[in-house]
Amino acid sequence: MYQSFYTGALGAGSYMARMGVIANNLANINNNGFKPKTAAFSDLLNYNLNDSEDAVTELQSGNGVRMQRTYTTFTTDALAPTNAPLDFALVDNNTFFMVQDPVTGAITYTRDGHFRRGQLGEDFFVMTEAGKIVLDQNGERLAADLPDLERMIAALEEDYEEDEYESDDDDDYDDEEDLPRVGVYTFSNPSRLMSVGDNEFAAPEGMEAQLADSAKVQSGALERSGTDLAKEMAKLIECQRAYSYALKMVITSDEIESTINSLRG
Repeated sequence: MYQSFYTGALGAGSYMARMGVIANNLANINNNGFKPKTAAFSDLLNYNLNDSEDAVTELQSGNGVRMQRTYTTFTTDALAPTNAPLDFALVDNNTFFMVQDPVTGAITYTRDGHFRRGQLGEDFFVMTEAGKIVLDQNGERLAADLPDLERMIAALEEDYEEDEYESDDDDDYDDEEDLPRVGVYTFSNPSRLMSVGDNEFAAPEGMEAQLADSAKVQSGALERSGTDLAKEMAKLIECQRAYSYALKMVITSDEIESTINSLRG
């Protein structure tokens, strides 16, 4: 009888946690580049009935579940034109912009390409709305000097064609690889990235970002949130019903236990 209390309580707690994940997805439905999270559950314990512990039979009993983890799929969602020169949208799956905190130097990754021209000291850099500096293909801070910025945007609009990088006044732009541009990075296993808030992710220790040279970036556009309102509402209804059933199991178990205790009298 105590097992039914335990199983029901664990189920209710797990579905409360899942409702928190769904609520977070819905809260970010208007955030550019947001990727919804999915909750993954696992059985806490299964044991075989009428057999040994190691035997594999069709007759098993479980002892509840728990939310093991949440995972994110970094696929490209709908792009919306903005015509803003410092708005960039990633066209490829599993690609990210690399940004740096100017105070701590911490590196994080994001798919939100809504950038601006910001000042740090006497210099201007391409920054996020949170004040983090966008890094280029060499992992250096991307300067926002107007002539260079205009060349970079024009090059992106022409899909990185070599003739867009050439300049009659400066020989430094003869080589496409030397022109600073918005760096696009990828990971061999992006599902291991850890969410750190503000629509940003951090790589765990030992996980290195790789430059995605062939990745496409669309200028003057932003990637919309990946949250699907219809799907999330369907998940929410399913989760609420499962939560109520788990609580009903606890209530029923309590009623049976009270009846048994009264009969023992």
